[in-house]
Amino acid sequence: MVTTDRSLRRWWPMLAAVPLGALCGGGYALAAAPAYVANAYVMAVPRGGADSATAVNFAQAYGRIISQPEILLGPAAKTGLPLAELSGRVEAVTSPDAPMIQISGTADRARLAAKEANTVAESLVAFGNATTAQTGVRLLPFATAAAPAAPSSPSRAIDLAVGTAAGVLLGGLVLLARRAPAVAGEPAVPVELVGAEGLVAELPQPRSLAEGESVPEREPAQTDTPDPAETAAETAETAETAETAETETEGEAEADGTDETGTGDEAGTAETGATDEGGSAREDARERPAAKARR
Repeated sequence: MVTTDRSLRRWWPMLAAVPLGALCGGGYALAAAPAYVANAYVMAVPRGGADSATAVNFAQAYGRIISQPEILLGPAAKTGLPLAELSGRVEAVTSPDAPMIQISGTADRARLAAKEANTVAESLVAFGNATTAQTGVRLLPFATAAAPAAPSSPSRAIDLAVGTAAGVLLGGLVLLARRAPAVAGEPAVPVELVGAEGLVAELPQPRSLAEGESVPEREPAQTDTPDPAETAAETAETAETAETAETETEGEAEADGTDETGTGDEAGTAETGATDEGGSAREDARERPAAKARR
């Protein structure tokens, strides 16, 4: 339950902006005036040895001058519209590879849109055919405009989609603005946390300064500076300890050498005694046969 409440408090701008945008889009689709579009077509035909490429080029040229007064004066009189208004309602579209001119008329009524397109197409055909001998191209009505059955705009589906997208964008901007740091001098928004037992606790927030109150200065951090005398004493003690250890090592090495020398002397004495005993035994063996011979 607590988690749901937190999610609602966090995402409420998005939850409110999306339906509001869709509602605005739907309202525009219902309130906007309908616009009907009717299309008439004119064909450029080559004459007098002209080729199809020439017809395509002249079709594009006639499409560019569709808003000229020489062409729109007659249709403006037939439709009862001012020349400037009719110029904004009529447009021509050409193809780069076909000698075809599409003339579109736009109005708030279907029959008026068709009348605009047809009268402008007739005026363009008359204007173009007046110079057929010079251009080698003749204009022919290819298809007349019919009154459209439904308006081309507004479209409810498109308007709803645009409104919903605008709501998503607006909600996202509000969320980003809420996450921005608080303005200086204003208390920050309390941050809520859920404890282990499900209790809601608020983190402490910085206090705002009163009028005339200044920001307290922070004391510089204290650092321990080593005493030179203590450092020298520690260095001397370390050197003395190293020298004592070296002396003890040398004494142990000399003692080991003395023991080895004593052991070698004892071995030499033992070898000398053994040699003397062997010599005495040999002399006794020699003297015994000589004594027996004298007897």
